[in-house]
Amino acid sequence: MIFGKIQYLNLLPFHVFMKKFIKSSQQSMAMHYKRGVPSDINKKFLTRKVDAAFISSISAKKFQHVNLGIIAKKEVLSVLVIPHDKNKKDTDSASSNILANILGVNGEVLIGDKALKYYLQNDEYVDLAKLWNEKYNLPFVFALLCFHKDKKLYKNIEREFLKKEIKIPQYILNIASKRTGVDKKDILNYLTFISYKIDNKALCGLKKFYFFAKFKEVYVK
Repeated sequence: MIFGKIQYLNLLPFHVFMKKFIKSSQQSMAMHYKRGVPSDINKKFLTRKVDAAFISSISAKKFQHVNLGIIAKKEVLSVLVIPHDKNKKDTDSASSNILANILGVNGEVLIGDKALKYYLQNDEYVDLAKLWNEKYNLPFVFALLCFHKDKKLYKNIEREFLKKEIKIPQYILNIASKRTGVDKKDILNYLTFISYKIDNKALCGLKKFYFFAKFKEVYVK
């Protein structure tokens, strides 16, 4: 089984969970990872080079998924637009470029850990999830945990992950901080802005995003 692994900080709790999960299950010898940024993992999933992954919500619409995702209830700190006269997409992104289009925000789209670093060092930016929430009073769902097969396994992962409070070991925080250049305390603070359960309100936000994406004719197949 091949899992698409996005090594952004927003999925750090999930990766900590999965490390323990596969050690305690029959999947321990069968789980392999392919790493990449969201746009790259999307392509690998669409071409079945990976069996499951957190897929950008705009690309996940037609695929099976569990009720796990990457969700911002208000601001997210890591999906920004830096104001510019000219628009510039982030090639790592899928949903965020479209979200900026829907919200009518001009400038350079920046996502992931590099966006978080920018947020921590600068004041001039638009937080797209915050703007979405201000306009529609709904969370924004950036990604969904999708799969091609083994639904029972991923429902089990959903159930086990959501019922646990994930504590990130200091050594993993140290590694993540060194890799990203983000201080450990800033990583932990950032993670308080990320949710993972696709509840009814998140689902409403997702449906609204799909509606606007189709209406704007920017839907990515």
